[in-house]
Amino acid sequence: MKRRSLPVAAALAASAALLLTACGGGDDKSSDNDKIAGADQGSKTPEQSTKPSGAPAADKPDGVDLSLPKDMNLVFDWDKPKDKNEAAAMDDAANFFRAIYRGVDKRTTEDAAVASYSTGGGLKYAQTQIKAWIDGGWTATGTLRHYNVTTRSAENGTSVEVAFCADSSKFYGKEIKTNRVLTTEPSTEDFDYYKIIMVKYPTSEALWQASKVFVETKAAKCQ
Repeated sequence: MKRRSLPVAAALAASAALLLTACGGGDDKSSDNDKIAGADQGSKTPEQSTKPSGAPAADKPDGVDLSLPKDMNLVFDWDKPKDKNEAAAMDDAANFFRAIYRGVDKRTTEDAAVASYSTGGGLKYAQTQIKAWIDGGWTATGTLRHYNVTTRSAENGTSVEVAFCADSSKFYGKEIKTNRVLTTEPSTEDFDYYKIIMVKYPTSEALWQASKVFVETKAAKCQ
């Protein structure tokens, strides 16, 4: 999430602290020996995206509304893997983040999209993020980029780890009451590295849900 979109005073408050916490797993502390196979471990500055993706090609995948306002642009600069399960899990990891920001826009933690694309620790994470934005009186605006994605399947075929970088240097908070955009200077705080554990929904071949979220903030590997 975009922590630097919050005012300095709010960053010291408990609500802003929630935005730094990966509910359902805590910050990822994996060592170099636990790197995801195929991950780019070098330092790489992401290229500017040419793909508009404020919402998916269809705003209602799985019959769920994921539409976002035009000024809230979530970009996913990644290529799908050949494995069918990993490709589906990757798509729904993106939908999980769209669901979070739809909740921010609609000012509710109970939106159908959040319930559809998360469960367990992932649901707690999503609701915590949304609630912090609501409590602070903010929505979001700008472009949030996701890139350098990797996937890794569990042997049982019902769980996929989707890992990626996020660049929030052009994604800001906006005060609901005044419409004032809370711009910030670029810094290392703009880069996060996520690992999302996606699990297959028991009664659906296509739907995957975020069950755990791990976040490494100020991620050097993403810069």
